[in-house]
Amino acid sequence: MVRDDLYISVPSFFRCPISLDVMKSPVSLCTGVTYDRSSIQRWLDNGNNTCPATMQILQTKDFVPNRTLQSLIQIWSDSLPHPLHSPDSLLSKDQVLLAISHLQTPPRLDSLAKIARFALDSEENRDFLARTECFVPLLVGLLDNVNGGVEFLEQVVTALDLVVGKMEDGERLKNLMLKRQGEGQKQSVLDSLLLVLQQGSQGAKAASARVLKSVAVDAESKLLIAEKEGLVSELLNLIAPEKDPGLMESCLSCLVAISTPKRSKMKLVRVGAVKVLSRLLWAPSLSVWATEMVLKAVETVSSTKEGRAEICEEAACVAAIVKKVLKVSSVATEHAVTTLWSVCYLFRDEKAQEAVTKANGLTKILLLMQSNCSPHVRQMSADLLKIFRVNSKSSLSSYHTQTTHIMPF
Repeated sequence: MVRDDLYISVPSFFRCPISLDVMKSPVSLCTGVTYDRSSIQRWLDNGNNTCPATMQILQTKDFVPNRTLQSLIQIWSDSLPHPLHSPDSLLSKDQVLLAISHLQTPPRLDSLAKIARFALDSEENRDFLARTECFVPLLVGLLDNVNGGVEFLEQVVTALDLVVGKMEDGERLKNLMLKRQGEGQKQSVLDSLLLVLQQGSQGAKAASARVLKSVAVDAESKLLIAEKEGLVSELLNLIAPEKDPGLMESCLSCLVAISTPKRSKMKLVRVGAVKVLSRLLWAPSLSVWATEMVLKAVETVSSTKEGRAEICEEAACVAAIVKKVLKVSSVATEHAVTTLWSVCYLFRDEKAQEAVTKANGLTKILLLMQSNCSPHVRQMSADLLKIFRVNSKSSLSSYHTQTTHIMPF
């Protein structure tokens, strides 16, 4: 005998006239016709100015939620022998609170996925989740367990990434995420974030890096992250030129954020950051923002003796920095010139000076001084020219640093 309840008859007015699917968020146009929000928004975004059903020209493209119809669809769905819960259905705020309560007992993946879709839908929804008192602590508690499996941790990290940026109290977030690090506990939040960086999907890896950056609010938290065994190395692995640009930029931003304490800088140097950053600077398709961040990271490690030694030993790194002095951005110029000033002028490294000369750096510095650069950059450029003026091998032996009218060559 065939079961009748396997066939569901959907009332026609519950279906979107465009997609023909049951509407998740019904909205009405000025013509009175109701559509699913995502379908009609796509229609309007494509440049159309008519009502798809009536072809009337729209006097306004505004639409209003049809709450009555949404309630009817929900009542109908709940009355079915097997209620419709499409994987793409968007929860109401009350349903989200219920889904959050379900996170305390397994299975949790379905609830996490629905909460993540709710958060992705709007800024308002992310604000709502961030204000929900128990939500972030509950996610952190779930994250503090590497035994949940990578797929589960990916969902937790994704949900956490969507709301941590909305938290106004960064200190509270840090305490939640890192409070167990000093207690010798074998498993921790950092273990889980590292596992996602190593084995997760590209999107989850990027989310993990962004969460780490959000936690790095002071020297203590930055050191805890930087000194987690394997974490900095994994972030460096993920900023290779062949990696996804979005993932690369998230990991690069995290590295820069945690690198300000001296011990963090030393860790970066020890795990080979200079070679990695040098390769990135030579990458042909590096974005302006990524270039600025790489140069910022190089400038940061150049403030340590070990970092300067690595930069000076890596001739390709110095040449790459010289290459970025002009034609990227004012921010990139300042980071590049500061690094060159540090290794060539402040610490008088002969290898670095030679590398700058070979890379035609003097010409670029001269051109930079004729440009509309900041007073700070201009002064560092003048200092650099003084160094090369006293070098008998330099063509600038008779150059005076106050001269600014120089023909480019």
